[in-house]
Amino acid sequence: MNTATAYVEIIRPVNSIMNGVAVIVGYIIACGCLSININIIFGFLVGFFLTASSMVINDYFDRHIDAVNAPQRPIPSGRISERTAKIYGVFLGIIGLAVASYLGIIFFTIAFISYMISLLYNWRMKKTGFIGNLMVSYCVAIPFIYGALLAPTEDLTSAAIFALIAFLANTGREITKGIVDVIGDSSRGIKTIAVKYGSSHAAIIAALFYIAAVILSAIPLYKGLVNILYVPLIIVTDVGILWNTIKMLKSPTRDEAYKVKNRILMFMMVGLLAFTIGRLPLTF
Repeated sequence: MNTATAYVEIIRPVNSIMNGVAVIVGYIIACGCLSININIIFGFLVGFFLTASSMVINDYFDRHIDAVNAPQRPIPSGRISERTAKIYGVFLGIIGLAVASYLGIIFFTIAFISYMISLLYNWRMKKTGFIGNLMVSYCVAIPFIYGALLAPTEDLTSAAIFALIAFLANTGREITKGIVDVIGDSSRGIKTIAVKYGSSHAAIIAALFYIAAVILSAIPLYKGLVNILYVPLIIVTDVGILWNTIKMLKSPTRDEAYKVKNRILMFMMVGLLAFTIGRLPLTF
């Protein structure tokens, strides 16, 4: 049972599901509707499986860092062997790309390029620190565009706004994660902002990205791209992000950053809900 749980844990199901849902949200943003069809189901599966694969491969490459920062994770704890993790990660990636090939050459190409970016990040680019953060955020934002391309009426402008908001918020979260992992990252030569300039400076830079995301979240309402139900949900999201930003700025410690990165993920999920409901037509 412990091993079976590890196979679920290592794909970070919340992250994998969120990227799959982001494809659906991108679809809704583009057409302002949600019709269940095979394309949108397959789009969700592409986002889910490629993200799951990336999470497993990330844990494989981070196994020595996790032995210091998070020894309870599946590989350093011994619940999944290194060889099994490699096979599992590749298997999940093959499934994701196979599903993408069904959707057509454009969708396969986008999925393949995005997957290669995630692999490059895990293999080499994580050590660059901030550039690696941007690569991760690209992989978080691209599902919105992917979903928009699946829609019968492509509105890439609206999808691009939401993708940019996700990109900024996730970059802030990646920098925050650098504060959490500063000890292990430093020992492995990973040049995060927290390692190079200290946790306090990293907290300030992360805050700038969070604040930029909050500011941009007003644009969909200003442009008339969303309905009124977007407002209460995005207020919860924005207040939650700003509150956590203040908490981190006041105490840029490893423990506080760990709490903030988890809570930010929760508020990003609320933001996904805001984007989804906000683009659906209201009928009374």
